[in-house]
Amino acid sequence: MARGGMEGPVQKAWSQAILAGATFNPLEDWDYETPDTDVGVEVIDRATAVGLLRTVKSGGLAIMQESPVQAGGTAGTIPNRLNTEPTVGEGFASKKLAVFYRNPTAGTITVDGYIVAVPKARSGFGGPRRTGGRGRGGRFRKR
Repeated sequence: MARGGMEGPVQKAWSQAILAGATFNPLEDWDYETPDTDVGVEVIDRATAVGLLRTVKSGGLAIMQESPVQAGGTAGTIPNRLNTEPTVGEGFASKKLAVFYRNPTAGTITVDGYIVAVPKARSGFGGPRRTGGRGRGGRFRKR
């Protein structure tokens, strides 16, 4: 974990050829693999061929259970949200994040992707102030 913890959004991108029968977790040894606070998570990825499977987890909880990865990508080209739907979820403090790929096919498939993790606001630390209603003093102010 980076010193001082996660103070803002962090990202990691990857491009990896996954051999037939192999697995890959791009977040292994990432500085923010185990966040020190709850985070919003967004993963965008695309494979070069049909058949690659992906699971996204926070600790033992699945953000997305094993599902096919969208195919049609070009190796070495990070996908964008204009043509790839992101997987969105929540990661929890002190729970390892994992984007786990499994290639059950007979050929090598390249996957390109990235993750964005954004710290969630903690109670009492930022966020909008509550004023009790409309205007100065709120709706139920004493007269």
